[in-house]
Amino acid sequence: MSRLPVITKRVLTSSNSENSHHLAPAPKKVRREQEPQRCPTAVTVIGDKRPPVASGRASLYKSVRGAGAATVAAGPSRGETGGTGAPRRQAWDLKGKVSDMEGKIRNYQTKVRSVNEENELLKGSVAQSRNRLSDLEREVESQKSKICGYEVELQALCGVREDLKHMTSEKNCLQRELSDLEAKYKVMETLRDSQEAELQTLKMKLSVQDSTVTRLQTSLTNAQEEVRTLKETVVEQKDELHAGEMERRRLHNMIQELKGNIRVFCRVRPLVDGGLSSHIQLAPSDNKSITLAKTEESHTGKSADTHKNYHFSFDQVFGPHASQQQIFEEISLLVQSALDGYNVCCFAYGQTGSGKTYTMEGEEFDDSRGVIPRAVQQIFRAGEKLESQGWEFNFTASFVEIYNETLRDLLYTGKPSKRPEHEIRKSNNEVTVTNLTYKQVCSEGQVLDLIALAKQNRSTAQTAQNDRSSRSHSVFQLQIEGANAGRDVRCKSTLCLVDLAGSERMVKSQSQGERFKEMTSINSSLSNLGIVITSLANKESHVPYRNSKLTYLLQGCLGGNSKTLMFVNISPEPDSFGETLNSLRFASKVNDCVIGTASSNKK
Repeated sequence: MSRLPVITKRVLTSSNSENSHHLAPAPKKVRREQEPQRCPTAVTVIGDKRPPVASGRASLYKSVRGAGAATVAAGPSRGETGGTGAPRRQAWDLKGKVSDMEGKIRNYQTKVRSVNEENELLKGSVAQSRNRLSDLEREVESQKSKICGYEVELQALCGVREDLKHMTSEKNCLQRELSDLEAKYKVMETLRDSQEAELQTLKMKLSVQDSTVTRLQTSLTNAQEEVRTLKETVVEQKDELHAGEMERRRLHNMIQELKGNIRVFCRVRPLVDGGLSSHIQLAPSDNKSITLAKTEESHTGKSADTHKNYHFSFDQVFGPHASQQQIFEEISLLVQSALDGYNVCCFAYGQTGSGKTYTMEGEEFDDSRGVIPRAVQQIFRAGEKLESQGWEFNFTASFVEIYNETLRDLLYTGKPSKRPEHEIRKSNNEVTVTNLTYKQVCSEGQVLDLIALAKQNRSTAQTAQNDRSSRSHSVFQLQIEGANAGRDVRCKSTLCLVDLAGSERMVKSQSQGERFKEMTSINSSLSNLGIVITSLANKESHVPYRNSKLTYLLQGCLGGNSKTLMFVNISPEPDSFGETLNSLRFASKVNDCVIGTASSNKK
């Protein structure tokens, strides 16, 4: 067991004091080395990462421990020379070694004190660092919350950026629109300037027009007053016109009555070769008389031939050169009576080939049209003129023939085997035919189409007098109904136009078989017509209308309440002298009849 040397107190030598003075600043050196290891006062936080606090602490502790170790290690080891570089003591120099150890202990004690002091400083620094760390942690948490807020704001700003892009595009569009609008505005400004100039011009014109309007208003007031006066005058003139129309009808029909309710016209057919007939004499200055002259041979042969003349007088005599227009002009006033509410009958009488059908129907050309188409034309034209006076007319047409005392509908378009039978009936003074075709017509063309259809359906045959002789009586009837609602006046009448069958003696016509039967029926009906007219003229209580279908059908147009006109047609050939004489005698008998005054059918 080694014996420790006794340590005694001794005064430090200058070398030791120098050595201690050399060793004293070591703690300060350690502090200077540790100062760079202090934590910074502020920590920058990036994102969600927190600063490595523990590693900072470890580095701090390591620096302290390292500094202490470095301080202890700074003392000279056992058996080594001092800090002054003195030689190593000998083993026997214990006192010197003790002295050296005491110096070292003092140095170590000094170092321990400085280390303790430094440790206290470090403890304070650590406490401050921990406080600083807690502050930094709190600041980090605050920064994190701010970062979260910033992230929310960033997301909002991203949406704002999209909106900004959208708004930018809209802004560009609006800018383009603005530029377009600015260009339009410039155009509108130019237009406005022109409009303002035009407006000024219009204002000037308006001022002129205002004065014109004022003048025109005055003229309008005067005109309105004049119109009111004219309207009153028109009403008065309408009343006067209606009164004049009624007076015209009265005077017109009075003239017709003075001429006779039964009037007879004679018409001479021209020769085929265009020459003149020697036995028919017409006075140039008298258009109402006709003379038949005949030279008769002496039966004894002792005396010379004798000349015998037959004189006849009618309401009008038309020579061979009379036109269809001249014929119709004489009867147009009679046709007008039909619109005035009078029943009117016009028929053609004469032998076969004397021109009855030509007089009544004529041909298709305008100049050669007969009485029927011209009468229809006059009726419709006169009706249109009367419409301006408040009249409205309805027209109903029918066309029937009497063949061998049998009625046939000339407007029938069905099968011939299914022709219905017809009967004449009279009710309320109106004569109607059963199963007969009655057509409502409103124009002249419709009636002409019906006349053409009837002409195709009429019965004809060849005789010795005519290649195409009408073997029946054709009766065209136009029923007229007129009404003037403003005057509360109504009228109803019938216009009857008849083309009689040819009359001739049996010896002259040389008819046989069926033709003989037709001729017998024709002559019988014509004789009954003469009997009816004679009965009317004699004012007999009984008029035998029912003796024939012809007179029965025409009884409404042959009585005293009608106007009747007969055309007697004669042939100019010398061999027709006998038939001509008979026709003129019959017509003269009719012309001598006076059947009374006709009256209109008015309500």
